[in-house]
Amino acid sequence: MIGGASISYWVGFHILVAVLLIVDLVLLQGGTHSARLRKAWAWTIFLATLACGFALFLSKTQGREPGLEFFSGYLIEASLSVDNLFVFLLMFRSLRLDADEQRRVLLWGVLGAIVMRATFIAVGVSLLNRFAWIEYVFGTFLLVAAIRLLRHKPGGESKPGMMSWLQRRCLRGVKDQGESGVKLGMPALLFVILAVEATDLVFALDSIPAVLAITRDPFIVYTSNIFAILGLRSLYFVLAGMLDKLRLLHYGLAVILAFVALKMLLVYWVEVPVTISLAFILTVLLIFAIASKLIPEKKHS
Repeated sequence: MIGGASISYWVGFHILVAVLLIVDLVLLQGGTHSARLRKAWAWTIFLATLACGFALFLSKTQGREPGLEFFSGYLIEASLSVDNLFVFLLMFRSLRLDADEQRRVLLWGVLGAIVMRATFIAVGVSLLNRFAWIEYVFGTFLLVAAIRLLRHKPGGESKPGMMSWLQRRCLRGVKDQGESGVKLGMPALLFVILAVEATDLVFALDSIPAVLAITRDPFIVYTSNIFAILGLRSLYFVLAGMLDKLRLLHYGLAVILAFVALKMLLVYWVEVPVTISLAFILTVLLIFAIASKLIPEKKHS
């Protein structure tokens, strides 16, 4: 057993990831805009179904609890990634990247995110196992993240300093290539990828501790993160025209982060079953998705 699972599980999972990345790369290339959109929808649904199947597989082979923990972690990671997509959308619009360039950047972004998440998870689990007080640090960090999300406006201009600098450098690099901004040369491409990785770094600091509040099993934390990341590229193109309609979702994400923060901070006094956590996450996401549709947006004069 290594990191909560046998070597065959780790090898098999990474073979699956490699196959999915290859299929993703081939599937989403070529065709008209409507054809690409249909492919993105189909691939997003397929990956979500596959994640559910993986949760069932874990339930059958490792027990009901690991299966529920995986699905809870996957939901947290996938829902938080939607807020991540707002930043990507603004970045790509400001750089005037065409669809092919966006896919190219997101592919490298996904590959970098897999490596970065693996490192973060290994460090996070190791710290939690060695130092009990780290749990309170993570819990406090998640509460701060929840407050930040409550104050955050999707589409707003506020960004961490490093990310803002990278995005300014990206725009300058594209202008150096020409005003069309349609194709990126290597220098500009590198800075755009760095900006995407910086964005994921900021969101990983929220999402990984949130999943660690659900489970300490490295295999479950890692696989739930990677499954969500694998669907990020197709989900971006599915939601690109719908993100404005999910304008209240960040409030729901704040509630979820606050919930897992309290779960982590009160773990020695209050034990919350994973079934309750899963039900809470699903309910909050549903409520705020419906609210985004039913509550009219205020018009600013």
